[in-house]
Amino acid sequence: MGKRAGRSLKASTIGISRANQSLLNFESKLSLADELEISRATVQKFFVGKPIGRENFHKICQKLQLPWQAIAEIPDDEFSLEELIVTSKDDVETLVKDVRQKTRTYIESKCGIVRILNMSQPTKLNDVFTNVNVLEKIGRNQRLSINDLLSVRLDCHSKRSHFYPDISQLIPGIKAIEKYPKLMILGNPGSGKTTFLKYIAIQCIQGRLFEDLIPVFISLKVFTELEHHPTLLEWISTIFDNYGVEPNAAKDLLVQGRMLVLLDGLDEVRDIDSERVLIAINSFYNQFDRNRFIITCRTAAQEFTIEEFVEVELGDFNDNNIAEFASKWFAQKPDKIPKFLQTLRCNASIRELANNPLLLTLLCSIFEETNLPASRLEIYREGVDLLLRKWDAKRNIERKQIYQNLSTQHKEELLSHIAFTSFVKGEYFLKQQELEQYIINYVESVLQGEKIDLCDSTAILQSIEAQHGLLVERARGIYSFSHLTFQEYFTARKIAQSPPQTLNLTLERLSDRLVTDKRWREVALLTVGMLKNADYFLLMMKQKTDNLILEPSLQRFLQWVNCKAAASVNSKSATVKAFYYDLALAHILSLFGSTFEISRTLEVNFNRTLEPSLALDLALDRTLLLPESIHRVSDPERMIERVLNRAIFRARNSEPELARELQKMKQQLSNLGRNKQQFQQWWQVNGKAWTEHLKQRIRLKRNIGHNWQFSQQQKQILKQYYDANLLLAKCLTTSLFVSREVREKIEHTLLLPLIETSE
Repeated sequence: MGKRAGRSLKASTIGISRANQSLLNFESKLSLADELEISRATVQKFFVGKPIGRENFHKICQKLQLPWQAIAEIPDDEFSLEELIVTSKDDVETLVKDVRQKTRTYIESKCGIVRILNMSQPTKLNDVFTNVNVLEKIGRNQRLSINDLLSVRLDCHSKRSHFYPDISQLIPGIKAIEKYPKLMILGNPGSGKTTFLKYIAIQCIQGRLFEDLIPVFISLKVFTELEHHPTLLEWISTIFDNYGVEPNAAKDLLVQGRMLVLLDGLDEVRDIDSERVLIAINSFYNQFDRNRFIITCRTAAQEFTIEEFVEVELGDFNDNNIAEFASKWFAQKPDKIPKFLQTLRCNASIRELANNPLLLTLLCSIFEETNLPASRLEIYREGVDLLLRKWDAKRNIERKQIYQNLSTQHKEELLSHIAFTSFVKGEYFLKQQELEQYIINYVESVLQGEKIDLCDSTAILQSIEAQHGLLVERARGIYSFSHLTFQEYFTARKIAQSPPQTLNLTLERLSDRLVTDKRWREVALLTVGMLKNADYFLLMMKQKTDNLILEPSLQRFLQWVNCKAAASVNSKSATVKAFYYDLALAHILSLFGSTFEISRTLEVNFNRTLEPSLALDLALDRTLLLPESIHRVSDPERMIERVLNRAIFRARNSEPELARELQKMKQQLSNLGRNKQQFQQWWQVNGKAWTEHLKQRIRLKRNIGHNWQFSQQQKQILKQYYDANLLLAKCLTTSLFVSREVREKIEHTLLLPLIETSE
């Protein structure tokens, strides 16, 4: 037991500093004294660290919303039995253990499950939770230029130029939780803030994190909408009471600093309740600041700073996070895991969406029913719809409507206008002033007769960012779409919904861009899927593509392609033409092997079931790559033997003379045995002649492997022509609204020389 404290208290040096900061909420010390109805001299003494009466000391601290224990300078042997709870260490530990046991059911029922999208029943948290990382430097607070963002934040590992998060600043989320006792976790819509907070609560109550603390999870939306507006202490006491914990235990534990207070969804609080909840949080924190606190809030909705709280921001999912989530999601269908991850690797635009946990969940749920590439446009539509309409509505969250007349459709049109205008300029990042001017121009043009000022446009921009996360502030005053995919989607929407009188002209301009600018090709694929009739657009694309390759030497190359295709028995001539074009282009561009992208686009299983003549030419083409391959492998003799064996096997029936010739050439190498040094010496002397003889025999017998003498510019044109035809093929397979006549015409004339095309 302790002694009764003296009749006066004085503020410590640190206490005076905190008190002066809180004094900023008042006009002066004198006005503070007047509000408290105590003498001005007493207040002056308080702020210079002189002793004053205990009752007045408490009044001043309470008015300043500060815990008096943290402000007062109290000797170790002096405390008040009435005001400080004196409990032995053993008693505290017993109480903590008892309350943890009694509230475990509450935490596990409240935090142990999550409801995912449209699933009919909740899912266990541990079945889907994926470890997260956080950024200690909030991007929107950094003073960076657009050039800074372009230089360090573009994905260098993808052919697409898009915003890519700076992962160098990431740390594991759990480390941040352990490092900072007062933490504000920020994040964009769907970034997993609530799920992470629930995970922390479960880890704590199950003894894997802060096992000496008692977690309390509070939805701030629910708390602020309670009928009688209780304080946070009263609400925690009510929760405890429901689980058989004695009434005073909550306060006792808070005073002892033995709670982990988890406050979820500060951004979800109704506008009318926001001021009240902020006062409640500040008061509660100041009174019980010895405890650990974590608050979650959407990044764009956080318009204030809580003193002593460290802010971190949830990072995007990386490849490891995505793989972990997919493994858990498809745990009952493990064969789908590698297929799903491979689908993401092959579709850079879809992969971008997977960075966001909410959108990754959407992708996984769709993949359970269908293959992602087949429903590409629908994926983007669902993603936009989820963020723009459903995510808040599904959880019954009412957010402030900054501009009542700006409907969801208007927001889509506004985003389309912003996306198209910036994409035409090649801009991925936009200054806030530009965005606000777009908003002003759009709103005034659509809502005729109404004017909005800069304050309104700023509020609308912040509202779109905070509520939907489709626009994100990357650095101070610089925005971008959250994913390039969304910028492309809204750009395509703008094009496809052009007025009828200007649609054809817009499509013609788009087809001009497609030939030379790869940035527009994803937009083209999305536009084709949105058009009610894609005939004109596809024919225009075909015309622009054919005009690329008018040079006589390039036309002769196409004639060779068509000559080879004519000898095939495959019913789809366009697929076979693409095969031979691809085969030759790889050698022309000095690439190691062909991709057959056009062929596989037109016929999904094309390279799995090659007819004999194509299989033979492919095998022979691989022999032509042997000189480049020898220095890439550790056992060149075995590799050559394997490649030649395949070609000999393919040639036996249709080209027996060639098969015998290849067998002789193989025997020359076999006579050297397995002596690697002997082989290298032989190859250095005879390799060039051996290779040239191989090429001559293949050219003579199969009319492939020609040494096309193209200039660098011609090579570039051939690659552009290939890419344009690949896009055309993808558009044909994507669009549901192209006539049979146009489809057949394009397929028939694909990769056809100009003379034959005109006929």
